Amino acid sequence: MKNIVDAICTLINLGDNRLSGSHLGSNRINTIGYALEDYIKNLFADSFYCSERERLESWSETFSYLGNDANPPDVMLKGGDAIEVKKIQSNHATLALNSSYPKHTLLKTNPMLSKACREAEDWREKDIIYAVGVVNNNRVKHLCMVYGRDSRHYLSAHSRDVTHRKSVEGLRPYLSAK
Repeated sequence: MKNIVDAICTLINLGDNRLSGSHLGSNRINTIGYALEDYIKNLFADSFYCSERERLESWSETFSYLGNDANPPDVMLKGGDAIEVKKIQSNHATLALNSSYPKHTLLKTNPMLSKACREAEDWREKDIIYAVGVVNNNRVKHLCMVYGRDSRHYLSAHSRDVTHRKSVEGLRPYLSAK
């Protein structure tokens, strides 16, 4: 079962913060959002340097649900957490929560969930990871992954100054490479 530590290790070893240019669409903001979602999926599945076939196989092994445009969450880890991806374009930008206050957990009984999400695996409640990326010029400048239980503290401080957050580089000595 993959988890947030696996994603952080992949990020540290990645060395590349460019978003994929494969998302076509007339709405530039949505296009960047989709690219960031794929970036997050690739972090958790460790599938950046795979062929398309291998990437899809890795996603199938890692995730039970890959989301849709109309319902939360953006992705669910098999036997693990739900992930909501949020994109902003500068350190001081306001974080759009789409009229929903951050949740501590995701409940299967939530009426906002699709049938596919509810039936993706046997589950009742999942912790939520909010993956907030600052994206500029098709690059992820900053990435913060925070659990819903901690989100009120992070999200209220976010608009004041995200640059005071510890960088992933600061974690490098504490994490071993795969």
